[in-house]
Amino acid sequence: MKRLISVTILLVAFLQLSLAQRTKDVINKKVFNDTPILFNPSEYPNGVVEKGDIVYLGNGRIALKKIDIPKFTNFTNVEIKISLVSNGDPWDKSGSCFVIPAESGINMIDIAADRHVYPQQDTTLYEHFKGIVRGENYNPTVELMRFMTPFGVGHFSADDDSTSAKRRPVYVDGWAKEVVWTQDITDLLSLLESDAYVGIFIDTWTPEGYIVDLELKFTESALACDLRPEVHVEPLINTNYYIGQSHPDIFSRRDVEIAFNIPENAKNVRLKYITTGHGGHSGGDEFRPQKNILSIDGEEILNFTPWRTDCASFRRFNPTSGVWLRTRPMAYIGRGGKREVKEIEEPLASSDLSRSNWCPGSDVTPEEINLQVIKPGNHTLTISIPESTPISDDKLNHWLVSAYLVWEIL
Repeated sequence: MKRLISVTILLVAFLQLSLAQRTKDVINKKVFNDTPILFNPSEYPNGVVEKGDIVYLGNGRIALKKIDIPKFTNFTNVEIKISLVSNGDPWDKSGSCFVIPAESGINMIDIAADRHVYPQQDTTLYEHFKGIVRGENYNPTVELMRFMTPFGVGHFSADDDSTSAKRRPVYVDGWAKEVVWTQDITDLLSLLESDAYVGIFIDTWTPEGYIVDLELKFTESALACDLRPEVHVEPLINTNYYIGQSHPDIFSRRDVEIAFNIPENAKNVRLKYITTGHGGHSGGDEFRPQKNILSIDGEEILNFTPWRTDCASFRRFNPTSGVWLRTRPMAYIGRGGKREVKEIEEPLASSDLSRSNWCPGSDVTPEEINLQVIKPGNHTLTISIPESTPISDDKLNHWLVSAYLVWEIL
């Protein structure tokens, strides 16, 4: 037995040493550090506002920065990490971290600066929604991470905060001070090279807004034989309303079709799909489970209902969430160990409610569809959300959808 234990220890030590030898020095690239994202037209007027090395658009709701990273030769894992605190905004808001494709001759900075407009597109296919698909000299932005801000994390998290102190349920021993998300974005490494612009958008309408950190972690293999494959990313659609765009309720009226081409030298083709439903009123698309159906050339490749039922697990990140009281019978252990039942009032927070693929304080994991059998040539992706409902007055139903293709080049 002692001999077996000794062999096991040696094996573990060998594996740890081998792993260390396989990895070069890790590079951590800090993109944003304590960066405010807010809505303040007086300090961030329309157009482009530069503060140091950060470019602001949308009256402060978008922060952009050009990054410079080394050229990696071997296989390199890439991880994105975003940390966020409220700077006084008490609401939950949609957020998008993205990269502007370098090959896009027109981008959101040009649009904001009035140097260009979104290219003309077929209104019979895309109605009045500008810039959501490719056009002449234009590619839609590619999302690095979709996220949703929680209700007031950080700013309202003190135990004696006048807003949140009496909203904390007994099972939460203290409000979280921040929210942190990480995702693997290795497939998108090629888009981060060549002085790419990386940005964060938050749909806030308060002058306080949020404070964000963004870090990229690059871990390159040290094995000479572990060469980095040449990877191509093909943006298809992005309905986030960044600059000069509107809430996309197009899916309530039609399926959306996007044409694309697969070259002869493509292998390991995959489709990445990110989707969240919105409309915070009673019965809105945010609170109704709805199927998302994806097809290529009429053949269904994905049919699922993007729906999160675990939102109550994010309660500690949501100190300013609205709270209602619900009366229900509750079984409990009374005096003397006797089991009893009585009517109680129990708190239910808005942040606890299930939603269309997101929770206040969550990130959103892309769906990945393997397209190994797809043939070279022209194809059409169709996205259908048949039960979605249109915008009506202040009922802002819409779906934020983005998709891109990834393939290796032979």
